[in-house]
Parts: sequence; structure tokens; C-alpha cells
Amino acid sequence: QVQLVESGGGLVQPGGSLRLSCTASGFTFSSYAMGWSRQVPGKERELVARKSNVGSTYYADFVKGRFTISRDNAKNTVHLQMNSLKPEDTAVYYCSARSPTNLRNYWGQGTQVTVSS
Repeated sequence: QVQLVESGGGLVQPGGSLRLSCTASGFTFSSYAMGWSRQVPGKERELVARKSNVGSTYYADFVKGRFTISRDNAKNTVHLQMNSLKPEDTAVYYCSARSPTNLRNYWGQGTQVTVSS
């Protein structure tokens, strides 16, 4: 079965950086679009970045120029490098894998990112 395990969250000061990692198993990683979304209590989950199986990349406007998504198909991992973090980036960040056949999204358990001084 599809498994996605996130790591790398934590507490960071405004302006700082964090690198999130997601290790995937149970599916053909190279065929899936991989992404990161985030959610704060009381709000809907929102897409942060996605990298397709052919390398095209999407970033939400609120992270453009600050976050970078990358994937390593040989290691079944996807990363989110987050720079110039702001307090409003505080959220639970979720890794996702989107099936190329039925476009179903699979989710990890999430990792907390807190940006605070």
C-alpha cells in the first residue's frame, strides 16, 4: 500500500530555513506527481508545491521565490526546501502522491512547522 512518511518539521525563527523530506513506498514513485500541502486549524488544506512525474513544477503564489520542491526518483524521496520563513507559514505540512491513472491523492501523516520568535 502507499506509504508516505514526512520528516524535518520543527520550530524556526522568522527568516530561517527548514528542509522537509518525504520518503515514499508501495507504488511506482517515478510515475506519480508528488506534492506538499499545508493546513492550519479551521482552514482548508492548501497546495504549496507540486512536481510532476515529467518534471514540471507548480508553486503557490505565497511561496514563490522562497520554497523549492525537488524529487529523487532513485531514492523515492521528495523534499521541500523552505527559506525566508514567515510566521504565516506555520502549519502542518503534508506530503502527497497523486496517481497518474485516477488522480487520487494519497497523504502522509503530516509534520508540524512553526515559525515564531
